[in-house]
Amino acid sequence: MLLSHLHGDHWDPVAERYLDRRLPILTTTAAARALSGRGFRSAEGMRTWDTGTVAKGEHAIRVTALPGRHAPGPLRRLLPPVMGSLLEFGPPDGEPLFRVCISGDTLMYDEIAEIRRRYPGIDAGVVHLGGTRLLGLLTVTMDGRQGAQWLETTGCATAVPVHYDDYTVMKSPLSDFDKEVGRRGMAARLRHVERGGTITLGPATSRTPSPAPHPAR
Repeated sequence: MLLSHLHGDHWDPVAERYLDRRLPILTTTAAARALSGRGFRSAEGMRTWDTGTVAKGEHAIRVTALPGRHAPGPLRRLLPPVMGSLLEFGPPDGEPLFRVCISGDTLMYDEIAEIRRRYPGIDAGVVHLGGTRLLGLLTVTMDGRQGAQWLETTGCATAVPVHYDDYTVMKSPLSDFDKEVGRRGMAARLRHVERGGTITLGPATSRTPSPAPHPAR
C-alpha cells in the first residue's frame, strides 16, 4: 500500500479494522510511526527522494517519495506531513516502461520544480485538487490555478484530476482547473475519470531516459 499521509480521507479508520497488519505500507516517517503503534509492523517511512522497489517475477514498481506540503508557513506544523509519489513500472533491472506522478495533497511550492529536474518525461500525473480553505487560507489541496501550475512544472504528459469535490471546504471546482489548464495551452493533456469509472493510461510517445535511482533508506 502507498499512503501519502495519515488523514481520514486517505486512511479510512473503518477500513483499518479489516486490514492485514502484515500489509507492507510505504508512507511518510510520521505516518509509519503512528501505524506501527497500531500494529502495522511493515509500515516503512520514506523521506523526500527516498526510493524503494516492489518486485514480483519479471515486473517491478519503483516508488520514490516526492516533495509535498500541506500548508504555508507555520501552519503546516499543525497538519500531518505529506508526500507525493513517483511510480516507475518496468523490469526489475533496466529502464522503466511507464512513470506516474501522484501529487498527494500538497500545495505548490518551490521544491516541486525539482521533480522535473530529477525525473523528466513523466508519462502521467494524478493531480489532487479541491482548493481547500480553512479560515480563508488555501491549505491541504491545490486550487485550479495551482493545479495547472503543478502540471506545467512537473511536465506530466497526461493529467488525471482527482479529489476535487470530496468536502464542503473544497472551494475550487474541477472547472477552475480545466479553464486554467486550457488557458496555459495544456488542455490536450487532460483525462477525466468519473466516480466508479476507469481509464487506461500508457507511456507518452517520446521519452527522456530516467536518471539513476536514488538509494533507498
